[in-house]
Amino acid sequence: MTLNGSMEVAPTLYPVDNCTNFVAFWELLSFLEPIYLSVISVVGLLGNGFVLCVFCLQRKSCSVPDVYLGNLAAADLVMVLCLPFWAATLANGFEWVFGVALCKLLNVAISMNYFCSVLFLVLVSVDRYLALVKPMRPSCLRRAPWAKRICLGIWLLGLLLSFPGLLFRTVAHVPEAGVTACFLRYPHPAWRVQHNVTVNVVGFLVPLPIVAFCTHHILRALRDSRLAVVAAAGVRNERKATQLVLAVLVIFVVCWMPYQLVRLLDTVNYFLVAKSCAWLDFMDVSEQLVTYLAYSNSVINPFLYVIVGKHFRKKAKAVFKQLRPFRSKDGALLSVNISSVSRETQRISINRLNKRMC
Repeated sequence: MTLNGSMEVAPTLYPVDNCTNFVAFWELLSFLEPIYLSVISVVGLLGNGFVLCVFCLQRKSCSVPDVYLGNLAAADLVMVLCLPFWAATLANGFEWVFGVALCKLLNVAISMNYFCSVLFLVLVSVDRYLALVKPMRPSCLRRAPWAKRICLGIWLLGLLLSFPGLLFRTVAHVPEAGVTACFLRYPHPAWRVQHNVTVNVVGFLVPLPIVAFCTHHILRALRDSRLAVVAAAGVRNERKATQLVLAVLVIFVVCWMPYQLVRLLDTVNYFLVAKSCAWLDFMDVSEQLVTYLAYSNSVINPFLYVIVGKHFRKKAKAVFKQLRPFRSKDGALLSVNISSVSRETQRISINRLNKRMC
């Protein structure tokens, strides 16, 4: 069983007991993990940074979906900024060299990414529901200033839900593994169950019915031919935004559902009296695989914005056109200056030639 059996959303130490039968797997994983995390960090930094630049530099004020998706991109950006530290730690054989403060802060940030991401997706699902299913009912939830206040509350809630990691993450020497590691040290094993239940409830059981309800009615609304009659231009814009939201929701479920299931199995594992080696090996392998699958979600989202989000592509083009005139003006000014200098040089040369001729 892994030393860090907490199922935190962070890399965990490999098994340090004699029960594992997957030595070759752990050796391969120890080689691939630093490379994988490094690639995710670079691609995620560029992709999410690009998305945030488009949302922040656009001339038009941000719509409510823009606010929620922009905060989702910010959460993903925070995640990928934390991963290089873990990549270096894994390459160093799990030897943590960044101190206790970073051990706590980085893992709290990674945990916040999950809680905030799922809550932002719930909010954007509700917004799409109100936009397409209840378009004639004004709501303060569909106003950008209110959306920004709600997002601030989500960030604070994510920090609160990640607070156990801030308390119990520590750096200590692990004799069995022979390293000084950053890991969760709960004062009692029951804390592990409490944390698992919190993640399952807040990250799955509560959001799932809300998102499912909204998505069901959104799809019905998209198929409703009557939408084409009422405010056709506005509806087309809402449809474009909704298609992107649905794509982001699907990828989020694909990337995070396995993690939720393994988290549930980890809670069951706590109550099992007899635990076979096959079961423990399954839990160890599953924990590693679902954690890295969950990380990939932070990299896929920017590609969805570009591939699926027609509205986002228009915004990106508008931002580039917005920046281009500055270059054009500078270029024009430079051209004028060069032309002026050339004419002045030509005039001086003619004057000198006239003087010589005289």
